[in-house]
Amino acid sequence: MRLDQFAKFTRLVLALSLAPTLTLSIHAQDNQDKKPDPKAESKPDAPKPENKLPADATISQSIQVDGHTLKYNVTVGTITLKDTDGKPTGEVVYTAYTVPGNGTEPNIARPVTFALNGGPGASSVYLNFGAIGPKRIIFGNPGDSPSDPATLNDNPGTWLDFTDLVFIDPIGTGFSRSLVPLDQAKKLFYSPTPDIQYLSLVIYDWLVKNSRLTSRKYFVGESYGGFRGPRITHYLQSQLGVALNGVTLVSPYLNPAADEMGNLSPLPWMLSLPSIAAANLERQHKLTPETMADVIAYTRGEYATDLLAGHSNPESNDRLIKKVTELTGLDPTFVRYAGGRLDIGAYLREVHRSEGKIGSVYDSNVSAFDPFPFSPTQQSNDPLLESIIAPTTTAMVDFVTRIVGWKTDNRYYALSYDVNSEWDNSGNDLRKGSVDDLRQAVAADPKLRVSVVHGWNDLSCPFMGSILTVDQMPIMGDTNRVQVHEYPGGHMFYTRPDSSQQLKKDIQDMYAKH
Repeated sequence: MRLDQFAKFTRLVLALSLAPTLTLSIHAQDNQDKKPDPKAESKPDAPKPENKLPADATISQSIQVDGHTLKYNVTVGTITLKDTDGKPTGEVVYTAYTVPGNGTEPNIARPVTFALNGGPGASSVYLNFGAIGPKRIIFGNPGDSPSDPATLNDNPGTWLDFTDLVFIDPIGTGFSRSLVPLDQAKKLFYSPTPDIQYLSLVIYDWLVKNSRLTSRKYFVGESYGGFRGPRITHYLQSQLGVALNGVTLVSPYLNPAADEMGNLSPLPWMLSLPSIAAANLERQHKLTPETMADVIAYTRGEYATDLLAGHSNPESNDRLIKKVTELTGLDPTFVRYAGGRLDIGAYLREVHRSEGKIGSVYDSNVSAFDPFPFSPTQQSNDPLLESIIAPTTTAMVDFVTRIVGWKTDNRYYALSYDVNSEWDNSGNDLRKGSVDDLRQAVAADPKLRVSVVHGWNDLSCPFMGSILTVDQMPIMGDTNRVQVHEYPGGHMFYTRPDSSQQLKKDIQDMYAKH
């Protein structure tokens, strides 16, 4: 997921060209062979040599899915990254859920799906315990509290009944860590292109390590993980010789340049208005696909036309103010002063102001009391982020160390603000997005299928951006190969049971087409 505290950061250019001398190769090796650099800095991303990570650990569990018992194995394991000289540079920790075949052989007939969250700086715990893993905890919805019991229960929305699942924590997140000094880690791990290269190699290495190269292969990425998805797919396809069968992009940060068009373009306001309208419809208990179709049609038509008219047609401006006020439920004076162009930050402070609360950029109907209500700008962290770090961290650390038995006293980072702040933003990789890679990957493989899935209320990665982006892609064979689906909820819409079930059905349909 994307860190709201760095929303402006993720709208800036993030890139770094990987120098040839820093090209990574990755090899799995036993825990006994790990030799961290003794000169490494004593920081979270440069641990001391004696802090060795445990050997891989596996346990057996079961879950009730649709009235049937599904037995599976959970493995918490490590893949070691090495430079071209064979020197360890980092350790990537993953959590894999696999349904065994007959005997001891891997069940290669089952698909395998690799999952990444975003940030940059987020571990994969949110997709794991919130969306598609076999266990889930309650978090991220209106009324949820950080101090609620972090109790794991069977997840009826899990994808494990139709695919094995491998959740990957990038370097600096979860228990994954760099073994080199920070300046070198930034070049190897903390910028868009190296990030894509080493994570692609982790996927390749896991497939080799577990004899799964011939299985059907899929990827799911959330938020910045959605930015990663097309690039990883294309890199695996064109550089590592691994072809994915399908890709799911959850609330993706797909086309960052779309909201950087300035005051002359209607696009930034077109992207955010439908999500603000969705939140208002939900508060009125009127949110349906039909009401949202009307909102989308207005946004693409009359709203865009009236925005472009500017001062040339006073009637257009009055019509725009009236309609936007009606759609959003906001104070008409606020809408008029904003010119019908609703800045996300201003809206989040305005929507719950009468209650002394502030809305979340990930779902503006998730709110918290504003500790600094008289400040001209927001001074607190995002309400949703403040509420999810404690339960997800508690649940994951307890699951890994107590239940699976993978014992370590290293710190676990559900969200790493250090990784986010150290992320290199000196180039142009992020600004151009990952749409070019998406187009090339789809063009190269006529059987590749892509599902782009969003919550209607999300203002961090608005669904309208993906709709407009996909509509501009050329038709390459089957028009249904790249689809956009929307659901009630926000950035993590999957935490809502109904949305989770519909998401599962839509993705299972995609998998069934192979």
